[in-house]
Amino acid sequence: MVAAAKRRNVILVGDRGAIVAAARLRGVDPARLNIVQPGPALAASARRPGHPTRASGAAQLAWIDAATDLVRAGDADALVTGPVSKDVIARSGAGPMAAKFLGHTEHLQERLGAPEVTMAFWSEKLTTSLVTTHLALADVPRAITPAAVARAVFWTAHFLAKIGQGGRPPCLAVASLNPHAGEGGLLGKEESRSITPGIARAKARLAKAKIQVELVGPVPAESAIRIGANGGFAGVVAMYHDQATIPMKLLGFGEAVNVSLGLPIVRTSVDHGTAYDIAGRGVADARGMVAALTLGARLARGRRRARGG
Repeated sequence: MVAAAKRRNVILVGDRGAIVAAARLRGVDPARLNIVQPGPALAASARRPGHPTRASGAAQLAWIDAATDLVRAGDADALVTGPVSKDVIARSGAGPMAAKFLGHTEHLQERLGAPEVTMAFWSEKLTTSLVTTHLALADVPRAITPAAVARAVFWTAHFLAKIGQGGRPPCLAVASLNPHAGEGGLLGKEESRSITPGIARAKARLAKAKIQVELVGPVPAESAIRIGANGGFAGVVAMYHDQATIPMKLLGFGEAVNVSLGLPIVRTSVDHGTAYDIAGRGVADARGMVAALTLGARLARGRRRARGG
């Protein structure tokens, strides 16, 4: 994990032995690195690249928590996370928080006591966000409620308004769940039952918060993404995980940034997984981490300016 500290220093939170080995593999002098290692060092067998263990799974969660606490305490300005294995953490035996670990977004919401959180993916071309996150596809329709739609729309609009470059208010599309936006109920009723009422709730909440944004929807997902990718929408609120992530990875894999909206801290992340198949070979593409660090610093500066700092 990475915490972006004050004075633009970067703190690497993790196992010192693993970080030093990775630095040497890429020709980086470890003496230049600012490393914080929570807890005891991992045994060499537990940090063998591409071969996760129960011990390394528990350590991954400990690193997330330690880096989060640095930012929460004000000792760093932003949390920038690398990919972790949900399965390895959940099976690590590291306690109840590990056993129910579904991802950074859900874990950070609980650890930080955030009433709401929305997973989003930002790129220069398009921002997407999710009404539901890490759920089995069969559970998605029940999880799409007016409140969930309103929450995702509000935080996405809030993000776009804050990160915008000025000019006219951003245009945000809300995707449908069903093909062709349900065809008036012929192909599903989630649009009329949950998505349209959720948009109405979001409009009221945005008006109260004095956030200016143009909302459009429900829009058939394929059209929303196509129009957004061509500059017609600044963002698209998707209904489920792959509806948002597939287009973002097509538009700019390794360059999009995962952002947790609604948390009391700034948190960004890379848009890819652990890639255990290439771990330890020194061939990983660093663009995702560079993009996440850059956006994290940008959002942290925005928060400081908003506080008058």
